[in-house]
Amino acid sequence: MGFKDLFDDLLNRNRPQPVDMPEEAPQPDPVVVRDEEILKRIQQRRKYQEGFYRFLKHPLRVMIEEPYTALFISVPAALLLFIGGFVSIVTSYGFAAIFGTTMLDDVAVFAIIIAIVPFAILDLKESIRVSSVEASLPNFFRDVAGMNDSGMTLPHAIHIVSEGDYGALTPHIRKLDTEMSWGVPFVEAIRRFGKAVSTPLAERSVELIAQASSAGGDVSEVLRAAAHDAYEFFNLKTERKTGMMIYMIIILMSFFVFLFVIAVLSGTFLATMAEAGETVAASGSASAQSFMGSVDIFLYNRVFCHAALIQGFFSGLAAGVMGEGRAVAGLKYSALMVLIAWVAFRFFL
Repeated sequence: MGFKDLFDDLLNRNRPQPVDMPEEAPQPDPVVVRDEEILKRIQQRRKYQEGFYRFLKHPLRVMIEEPYTALFISVPAALLLFIGGFVSIVTSYGFAAIFGTTMLDDVAVFAIIIAIVPFAILDLKESIRVSSVEASLPNFFRDVAGMNDSGMTLPHAIHIVSEGDYGALTPHIRKLDTEMSWGVPFVEAIRRFGKAVSTPLAERSVELIAQASSAGGDVSEVLRAAAHDAYEFFNLKTERKTGMMIYMIIILMSFFVFLFVIAVLSGTFLATMAEAGETVAASGSASAQSFMGSVDIFLYNRVFCHAALIQGFFSGLAAGVMGEGRAVAGLKYSALMVLIAWVAFRFFL
């Protein structure tokens, strides 16, 4: 190595070395950030529009739309009432009160009523809404088809029809008219209509109309076919309910006959047996006492009360199956008959 090379190497060592500056992080694209924020808000809103979060945010609305969700509140409340009543009775009067009094029976009856009455009321309200919708659906389809045949466009025909009164179907028809006025295609709008109405008949009719319209069929003919199908379905359902009404009445009447028989047994036969047992006991005859024994009217009445409560509850379910084809539809009868049985045994028998 020459003198010149040594000199250059010495200069390079003493010279300050350049410091590597960290690379500047790339700035995020504002459009991407905005899209991600919008997507996050949509997902958050969707989370509160379905499932348990929606129930927490709008409990009353969800219970009206889906009556079974009322059980999420009524059943825990009934359990708390029963457990609290049981603990209170045992703490105040001891375990003997459970077998020697009817206090626990009273608590159980009120717990059952609290558990099933809210659901029964909401289910009755929903069944009335469904009946109103199914009764108006054929008329709606038929009116739209007639106006479409007269030369009106489909959006115009739906707009004219939306000004009429179709019962519980009217708000959904007006929403359908609004969507079509915004340019939503008929097939998509009618499917949203069926989903919003949310009845088996409406969903089936709407799917028939949507499939036929997508395939290029005549909309008026499809609407008439759907109207005829909905009309026949509603008529068959009404005829079935009318035909089974007599059996539902028989089930309900059998419960009252059962209460009448118990009242006769408790008021005449058991009372007579108890008086005879007291007479025999007063006579002091050991053989007669062993034959007659003692009649515990309270025990018999309590057993009869339990039998009446059980029969009333399950008779109501049977009446729901007979009358409306759903056991849960009979919960309103069950609650009524359980309450009648309890009142009869607490105040009259």
